[in-house]
Amino acid sequence: MIRGEADLLALLRELDDPGHLERPRGDDHYAPAQQFDKLAARIEADFGTDCAAEQDTQDSSEYGRVHIPATATACGTRIVICISRFGSLALICADNPGAFLGTQEAQDMGELDPADLARTHRALTDLGYTVVPEELLESHYDGPSRLPGHVQRPTWWHRFFGTF
Repeated sequence: MIRGEADLLALLRELDDPGHLERPRGDDHYAPAQQFDKLAARIEADFGTDCAAEQDTQDSSEYGRVHIPATATACGTRIVICISRFGSLALICADNPGAFLGTQEAQDMGELDPADLARTHRALTDLGYTVVPEELLESHYDGPSRLPGHVQRPTWWHRFFGTF
């Protein structure tokens, strides 16, 4: 199911629990691990290559990342998939989070192939993840949680993928 920006922002607000910054209430440590392992295997199969996978990031609301190497992408730029501990949120970005203003800019600059993006998006949604555009996650965070003081201008990315 493709969600509009208003629906995605409503979901982010719903998942924002001031009492649980790093992990959601009732966090089941094993379920995200199993889902993440399936994602890593699916991405490797879809791109026909080994992909580095980091998981269970400490002191972070991000669960893990899958890195699709540049040699496996049409544009020759690596793709990074970031997975949040909250609501199975996922982010797809070219090179690294924040390297571009978002997926549209990366595509406009010839660094992210639409077919690679679609293949990655399809794998995520098939496995139950909700893909949130980098452009939306980079918007100003105005939720109720107190984010760490080292963040000068907090964004939704800081809330659901950042370190604490």
